[in-house]
Amino acid sequence: MGHGAWGIAHRENAPCSIPLPIKMTQVSLTNLIAGARAGLLVSFPTDTVPALAAIPEKAGLIFAAKQRSQDKPLILMAASAEDLWLYVKGSENEYKVWQELVGKHWPGGLTLVLPASERLPKVMNPIDPTTIGIRVPNSAIARTILAQTGPLATTSANFSGQPPLQTMAEIETQFPQVLTLATTECQGETAAMGIPSTVAKWTGINWQILRQGAIKLDFSSDKHI
Repeated sequence: MGHGAWGIAHRENAPCSIPLPIKMTQVSLTNLIAGARAGLLVSFPTDTVPALAAIPEKAGLIFAAKQRSQDKPLILMAASAEDLWLYVKGSENEYKVWQELVGKHWPGGLTLVLPASERLPKVMNPIDPTTIGIRVPNSAIARTILAQTGPLATTSANFSGQPPLQTMAEIETQFPQVLTLATTECQGETAAMGIPSTVAKWTGINWQILRQGAIKLDFSSDKHI
């Protein structure tokens, strides 16, 4: 989900008023949502690979836990496109182009890197806060969580430079400080692809593919605006 040029924290960084479980950090859907809203690090399934997530203001916890360089921004994930447009800015024509693309591929495994609005906390992209990657996942459980928490800063669940972890059990082992969604809450959920999202960046006139992933894109025949 995160991009190389463009994925939670140690226990002492968590709010003191909310104790973290010592061993069993798999929690119910209700408790995971409450934890995320309280500023804790959480993990849940998506349509691509499981997400490591926090509210945007607490995005620094993700960089710390993943040992991630700050020149690798996070993705802002939400339950709907409407929840994300406030975090980006562009002309009327640009919005039309963006909305046309998300109309084809959202919800789904496509991340768009767009100009960021003033609403975006700079900690989401410390080196270049002028852009932000946004996505709506094609996962019912993920969108249920995001509808209750609001947009979350997300990335794949792994130490930086290592392959994304694929299961809640793996994530619980590698990140014992993170609240992970109990597997019993995921019954009936469509299996994830196990492939990170495709990342496309808006250049101001057209799209630049930064990473081919879950959705195959080809803009070679598209007209510039």
